[in-house]
Amino acid sequence: MIMLTGGSRAPSRDAKRERRSRLLLAIGQGTGRSTLLAFLFLLGVTVRADSLGQLADDFWKWRAQYAPFSGDDVNRIERPGGMRDWSKAAIEMRHADLEEFKRRWRKIDMSNAPVAQQVDYRLIGSALSRVHWELEGNPRWKRDPNFYIEQTLTALAEALTVPAPYNEAQSKEILRRTENIPSILQQGTENLSAMPAPFASVAIANLDGVREKLRKMSSGLARSTTLKPEELNGARERAADALEKFQAQLKEKLPRLPNETALGRDAYIWFLRNVALMPFTPEELLAMGNQEWNRAVAFEAYEKNRNKDVPPLKMADKIDNWIADAAAKESQIRKFLVERGILSVPDWIQHYTLRPVPEYLRAPGFTEADDFTSPSRLNENCIRYMPEPNDKLGYFLRATAMDPRPLTVHEGIPGHYFQLCLSWKHEDPIRRHYYDSGANEGIGFYAEEMMLQAGLFDDSPHTREIIYNFMRLRALRVEVDVKLALGQFTLEQAAKYLEEKVPMDSQTARQEAIAFSTGPGQAITYQIGKLQIIEFLAEARMKQGDKFNLRAFHDFVWKNGNVPIALQRWEFLGTPPDSN
Repeated sequence: MIMLTGGSRAPSRDAKRERRSRLLLAIGQGTGRSTLLAFLFLLGVTVRADSLGQLADDFWKWRAQYAPFSGDDVNRIERPGGMRDWSKAAIEMRHADLEEFKRRWRKIDMSNAPVAQQVDYRLIGSALSRVHWELEGNPRWKRDPNFYIEQTLTALAEALTVPAPYNEAQSKEILRRTENIPSILQQGTENLSAMPAPFASVAIANLDGVREKLRKMSSGLARSTTLKPEELNGARERAADALEKFQAQLKEKLPRLPNETALGRDAYIWFLRNVALMPFTPEELLAMGNQEWNRAVAFEAYEKNRNKDVPPLKMADKIDNWIADAAAKESQIRKFLVERGILSVPDWIQHYTLRPVPEYLRAPGFTEADDFTSPSRLNENCIRYMPEPNDKLGYFLRATAMDPRPLTVHEGIPGHYFQLCLSWKHEDPIRRHYYDSGANEGIGFYAEEMMLQAGLFDDSPHTREIIYNFMRLRALRVEVDVKLALGQFTLEQAAKYLEEKVPMDSQTARQEAIAFSTGPGQAITYQIGKLQIIEFLAEARMKQGDKFNLRAFHDFVWKNGNVPIALQRWEFLGTPPDSN
């Protein structure tokens, strides 16, 4: 129920005219409850929040409609179909929506509520801060042209990660996202007022050959959709025209753009405190990452010395054998988790599977090639699309071709897919939604070494080396993330650093550096999230003594995998996050 009261002060005539125009625009665009509430507030009408549950329900529905697309995979969410709008008027409207959500959130008094409800309240506050971060803290919409590639090509590629064939509704959404490309790019051109040259250079390179990629995509889709060839091909060519024009405009602007990409210390600390809920300074993060780097290098050295006479792992010889091996080992992992009392595995959880990458998905290449399913598709298997094994595979795929288990543990069972499925069925609807990867990626990385220590890789010495090398990378990500955000690394320095110190191939290293530079705060989530879980476990073990149960602990962490670790710890142990 919406409770309305009169405003406390009369707005000026000009203010009334401006508010009336914006309200009419909002109504004309068919916006939802949150926008209507926001503009009632702008018109001087006070709106009283009714409950945290109602606020959360309104917010998550709004978020599904307006959250930006990303090339990452964990943060994919189910969205309503329709055209997306990144015009300045639409962004201003999102600001107004956010302010109304924040106003409603602040009005709710949770001081005497049970801890679980206070955790929900803090979670929503963190999610609201995430939106503020995207709009103002790290406003990629006005500083990063790659953001608009994600809102166009990534959005299209993401629709294609759901396995074909596509029904009429899915086919129309594929067409709609293709048709949406020109208008979004035009809006991007108008919005990009603070663009650094390195970001523009990356976007220019990403758009090379884009017309041919789109043609290969549509050709591959010919038998998989209900669309008529002429309507998809026409939309494709208009999209290609707009993308090539966008690239040409970036090339024209490039010589006059500044080189500075760093957001700075204050913005980075704001993110840590308000979104990630991590009580650390950048210097503490660097120290934590450096200590874990040393540990990973030492343990990898021990393992290599131990295994010097063990024959090396062999890469899968063809994709059918790779897929079969992954399926057998996924079943082995599920059985291992249950028999060792590590984590409960409900029967309704489907399987993490490998599948050959279809041509239409291979061509765009603007998103992670996997499908973690979604809340409405829990009866479907998770899919990771794979190319034919070859000597040119990148860092992660090469390791997976040697042994599928490290990737399965991180991404599938017991990693992201498993955690997301459990969270999507949480009895508390407030906790079902992804919004920041601090806990999610922390769990995925924690699972790798946890399964190593539990003995999963005892049969494969060189797979243990892979796990330790993954640990080196995640530790280095902390240093690269912090130094990029603070301006102590350029993008090129970060890429070279990763290439030499992991070591890894130059293409993967550059992709990593680009992602960290444009999205500061994400690369620390693996290592720092893992360390938070380990500290949480140690405290629980010491407090509970002989009553501590590892499976019960993990079941709690995984089910609440969308909740920041600091808040999980508060609920499980009664230690408020502000007392750290």
